[in-house]
Amino acid sequence: MTNTFKSSPDPVIHLVNGFQNPYGGSEQETLHLARLLGTRSEVKLWSSSSRSSPALVEQFGIRPLGLAPGHRPKGGTYVFVGSHWRNRMWPYLGPAPQRLIYVFNTFHPKILTLTSTHPRLLRWPKAEYVFISEFQKRQVGVEGVVHPSPVDIEQFKPGVSVTRSRPVVGRLSRDTADKHDGEDLELYREWSAQGVDVRLQGATTLAGALENEPKIELLAEGATPAADFMRSLDVFYYRTGAHVETFGRVVFEAMACALPVVCHRRGGYADWIRHGENGFLFDSTEEARQIVARLLNDAALRASVGARARETVASMYSKAALDRRAQFFTGQESGAASPYRNRDEEALMVGLQEAKIFES
Repeated sequence: MTNTFKSSPDPVIHLVNGFQNPYGGSEQETLHLARLLGTRSEVKLWSSSSRSSPALVEQFGIRPLGLAPGHRPKGGTYVFVGSHWRNRMWPYLGPAPQRLIYVFNTFHPKILTLTSTHPRLLRWPKAEYVFISEFQKRQVGVEGVVHPSPVDIEQFKPGVSVTRSRPVVGRLSRDTADKHDGEDLELYREWSAQGVDVRLQGATTLAGALENEPKIELLAEGATPAADFMRSLDVFYYRTGAHVETFGRVVFEAMACALPVVCHRRGGYADWIRHGENGFLFDSTEEARQIVARLLNDAALRASVGARARETVASMYSKAALDRRAQFFTGQESGAASPYRNRDEEALMVGLQEAKIFES
């Protein structure tokens, strides 16, 4: 994958991200967006951070933003994904963008203020916002469209059904303390004592608390490819600590692998989970304990909920849904009236219709 994708007439779409963590959600979202838009427009990748991952920079030909020639966009559409120009000098030395889009994947009020107002000398257009969940949009209280963070559902296909001697419960996340809730340690110990294999990727920060639990597997982030890790599980469990997920890509990756997901209700993913149908939501540790126990004792329930989870994600990322999202960025949207509340509701309904036609 190179910095410039399939060439087409202007405007060029410039995607800006920090690109610091190869396993980070915003980094992966930017790269997926580049693939989606690269078949429709010329796309260039830019890093807004001096601490960008050397592996990502080399693999994808990402250019650092700066004052040197060739290190700043020259007009077109600027799309900041989880990033901002942060009062640097380079914007003053180039032409203003035709469009300015923020894929806003945080709740941080300071970042919202920085993106909504710009110095007059910049002459930048008014920012357009793309939120990654209705949950996030409600919390922020700003107008914008909602596009679920991209997930490659072809990569995250269900694995071959296997019968394991011990059921496996697991989760995946970045390897930081705020991604973990302290109450989950009790659950992990209980499940392990009951003969359940517990696999936690992105959880070496828990090593001290679980050092006397040899049957609980703690893996560093990226130790196993995400899709392979998901396919090693029977149940996906997810709750965070201080960090609140605006979307929660890993939940949808698990659903795409036809896993039953058991998730804390606080997060953007909750908008897509119908409790007891395509996944489960809980508010307390005791509720989580009961839901997981029920799933571990009922293989048929795991299979049926997992199948509906896969159908949900397939509809979210159907061809119609992806086309509508791409059209927003390329400015090729149709002006025809729509009976739906927003673009993503329309794309979802069309995707569901496609799925029903395919099933028939």
